[in-house]
Amino acid sequence: MTLRFSVLASGSTGNAFYIESEKEKFLVDAGLSGKQMDKLFADVNVDPSQLSGILVTHEHSDHIKGLGIIARKYNLPIYANEKTWMAMEKSIGKISLDQKFLFGMEEAKTFGDLDIESFGVSHDAAEPMFYVFRHDGKKVALVTDLGYVSERIKKTVEDADAYIFESNHDVSMLRMGRYPWNVKRRILGDSGHVSNDDCGLALADIISNRTKRIYLAHLSLDNNMKDLARMSVDSVLQERGIKLDLYDTDPKTPTALYDVV
Repeated sequence: MTLRFSVLASGSTGNAFYIESEKEKFLVDAGLSGKQMDKLFADVNVDPSQLSGILVTHEHSDHIKGLGIIARKYNLPIYANEKTWMAMEKSIGKISLDQKFLFGMEEAKTFGDLDIESFGVSHDAAEPMFYVFRHDGKKVALVTDLGYVSERIKKTVEDADAYIFESNHDVSMLRMGRYPWNVKRRILGDSGHVSNDDCGLALADIISNRTKRIYLAHLSLDNNMKDLARMSVDSVLQERGIKLDLYDTDPKTPTALYDVV
């Protein structure tokens, strides 16, 4: 086995991502209740008490709702940058000092046989960042919750074997939808979320011959649909001569564990 992962939950109601190597097992974010998180782990036959730790991307509740509960229940270390720690401390309850660890932005850390690199994103949080995972020559990139994909981010995440990439909204659906204008403006802005079309354009710039799988993530329940996201991203990729299968993620149902081979 090299790298293996599951998108446990993805969407505006809650996000959680699981990845493992031979020796390490990490959860990224715990944006659902403790009870729901336990169910998601059970669905993919993972024992949360065996986790190496929890990595946090940012303090929004759809990423940390169950964080304190899971960390306390299984006595797990939590890794986040300083500003995120300060922003989320009141929301996650008391965490003992020996469970608190710093993971800086644009930092690379090695845990056993797994290399993890963080990179900053443009989003309306204290200091949001996401992660690239490397093990045994394989690379997996987790990229959501960002208003746009900068050249710096593209350089960090390019040439990965698998992507979990934000395809949050269809711009027309969002513009015509029921959200108040200030919310629409936030989503469409540079600190908001990536649209289906922008997801396709970014992916076209970064995927390579080694890229085997793309999961479309953080779809809006109100302003997107799985079929529409797949169709929109696929049409942008096909225009660039790229043919790759696209996979759905879901707010309540985890993806099957996928082996990056």
